Amino acid sequence: MTSYAAVDLGASSGRVMVGRVGPDSLELSEVHRFPNRPVRVPEGLRWDVLGLYAGVLAGLGAAGPVDSVGIDSWAVDYGLLDADGALLGNPVHYRDSRTDGVAEKVWATLPAEELYAATGLQYAPFNTLYQLTAARGSAQLAQAERLLLIPDLLSYWLTGEQGTELTNASTTQLIDPRTRDWAHGVAERLGIDLGLFAPLRRPGDPAGVLRPEVLEETGLTGPVPVTAVGSHDTASAVAAVPADGERFAYICTGTWSLAGLELDAPVLTEESRAANFTNELGLDGTVRYLRNIMGLWLLQECVRAWGEPDLGALLLEAAEVPALRSVVDAGDAAFLAPGRMPERIAEACRASGQPVPVSPAEVTRCILDSLALAHRKAVEDAQRLAGQQADVVHIVGGGTRNALLCQLTADACGLPVVAGPTEAAALGNVLVQARAHGRVGDLAGMRRLLIRTQPLTRYEPRGGTRPWQAAQARLAGA
Repeated sequence: MTSYAAVDLGASSGRVMVGRVGPDSLELSEVHRFPNRPVRVPEGLRWDVLGLYAGVLAGLGAAGPVDSVGIDSWAVDYGLLDADGALLGNPVHYRDSRTDGVAEKVWATLPAEELYAATGLQYAPFNTLYQLTAARGSAQLAQAERLLLIPDLLSYWLTGEQGTELTNASTTQLIDPRTRDWAHGVAERLGIDLGLFAPLRRPGDPAGVLRPEVLEETGLTGPVPVTAVGSHDTASAVAAVPADGERFAYICTGTWSLAGLELDAPVLTEESRAANFTNELGLDGTVRYLRNIMGLWLLQECVRAWGEPDLGALLLEAAEVPALRSVVDAGDAAFLAPGRMPERIAEACRASGQPVPVSPAEVTRCILDSLALAHRKAVEDAQRLAGQQADVVHIVGGGTRNALLCQLTADACGLPVVAGPTEAAALGNVLVQARAHGRVGDLAGMRRLLIRTQPLTRYEPRGGTRPWQAAQARLAGA
């Protein structure tokens, strides 16, 4: 068996996992977990990237001998380097308010429909393109010689080598999903210097070796290569969907829910843009055609507001609350910012004339019903817009631990749900490294190994979809 360290950074925590891969085995263990807490400073909301890097080093020290290291994280955010390669301040958090109103300025130069036709990326206020537009004229951007997305920045600190991994680059709204290269026309019209970006890398490409100073600090014996993986965590998670055919939908659950299909080519129609679907790049020429949904962020914020009650007990109580009593739009940008989440959900229900959830169990049931409804809508819309049918829905990521959400999603979609693996992003990270080193085969072979080795739970739909259709119509104001 060979061992691979997967650095997997989420919006609220980071961890280093070690995956051990053999001809018919795949084992994953967590060796270090550390918090990822944004910091509000006078300039706005920032990532503590130095704390993250310290966590990565501590994790590699705990990992023991490994054959390779790979890094995945959330998308869109970046660090700026000066001419000496030094970081120019802490990276801005995607929930920072600096992009408020920026999209309209961009669209005045490059209309939204033209931007979508060129890049296939859904509108989100925090896309890197809007962040760079917001930063125009700042002292930091004026001094910058290089821009590195978060996984590439950490990889640079580990190895001294710079690159831009493609799956994450595809979330910047500066990539053409047809050519899988930079959208030069978009950048030119918007005055964005693509020279800031390091050369593109693909999943599986070499990304350097650990620097001697890193080897000394972690106790590892070199050379230890760093391998580019699907460095957008969703790309790694979708690579780890344990599908045994092509007719499947997937939902990557966690702070966000990302629901859609795996395609061979992007869908760049105006109808697709209006439905707010995105075309992000995946492994082996695939396209992750999906919609971003607010996800378990809604519940996480409520639990925080309630003083961290026992989640298991809360979910049991929520299961007893009448179904579909109240629902909200889980994709509404009104829920993007932190704070007062129970009150904001109650306000949304009140504004739509629905019963207002009061108790934590009622609010929790409203959230889970709303997420299942959003999953249903995304899976339905993706099939219609892409002209590709799904016979099963795969749920991967942290939401697989939430049996109520998985069952409600099966009920809402009217399709069986296969839940697992929970650590999909880390497993996808490990498998890309293993493939790059000749230990596993193609994407289909990676998925067959997952099916043989990972625990999966199947949920059959119950009760018909008519109540969900009615709730969907109610939410749409029909």
